[in-house]
Amino acid sequence: MRRSTYTVALYLCLVFLSGILVGGFGMKLYSARAASAQTNPCSPEGMRQRYIQDMRTRLHLTDEQVKLFEDILEATGERFRALREKYRPEVKIIQEEQIERIRSILDESQRAEYEKLRAEREKRRPPENPRRPGC
Repeated sequence: MRRSTYTVALYLCLVFLSGILVGGFGMKLYSARAASAQTNPCSPEGMRQRYIQDMRTRLHLTDEQVKLFEDILEATGERFRALREKYRPEVKIIQEEQIERIRSILDESQRAEYEKLRAEREKRRPPENPRRPGC
């Protein structure tokens, strides 16, 4: 009888310790995923930070140079955004013309399927559609 009491106590200790290990491992995984989600390397900000870090390392930039480098990137980004906004209405017109021309060559059943296809694509499209190579 004495042996079974020790065996039960040993099993309880092993279960308790394994729970601690599994909980700790799970917490570590959760923390790593939460941290990586904050700095998604494929997001524009993640790509920008990676680019700045690469320039800092390879060119041995000082902190002052990094600040000026960031200012240059920000100013250039603003210019690109302004240019995209300027031409967005014209691009939209061209896209609408394309859609109408495609509709004109389709029969009724094809048009219905085409509209479903377009709706599915619109759902998947991000608000801004920057090209992200490698992501």
